[in-house]
Amino acid sequence: MFFEKIQSKIQDLSQSLETVKHWRSQGERIVFTNGCFDILHFGHVHYLAEARDLGHRLIIGINSDASVRKLKGPTRPIQDEQSRLHVLASLACVDAVVLFEEETPYELISAIHPDILVKGGDWEVSQIVGADLVLGEGGEVHSLPFVEGFSTTKIEEKILGN
Repeated sequence: MFFEKIQSKIQDLSQSLETVKHWRSQGERIVFTNGCFDILHFGHVHYLAEARDLGHRLIIGINSDASVRKLKGPTRPIQDEQSRLHVLASLACVDAVVLFEEETPYELISAIHPDILVKGGDWEVSQIVGADLVLGEGGEVHSLPFVEGFSTTKIEEKILGN
């Protein structure tokens, strides 16, 4: 039964728009972030919990396998999109996850209209995809600091002995 609850957080675009509409009707502020989240680690968990603390609901756009390959090369993703979706959906701080095929989540952000847009500390606010949309609608955009020493690339290098 709990697994069904996890699966219910995995939504397509139309489901997520209905979910967001419901949350808004309850006066809840929607936080959006996105990424590959290839190997979930402490840095991700810390970042996602901080993102959730900025509002009432956290929705994550997750790059599809094809999108990750375009961005990170032929050896990525390490975990397939279904695995990444389920792992993220199992986190208590995550309210919904949505897969997107494009290289950026611009269209997804445009459809969802989050109140708050968040990315990790390696992004300047002016470089965050969708910042123009969110700021233009009176929302907030945050670049949250990384937890030092944690990255999927470092984990991959450790596994491969580099």
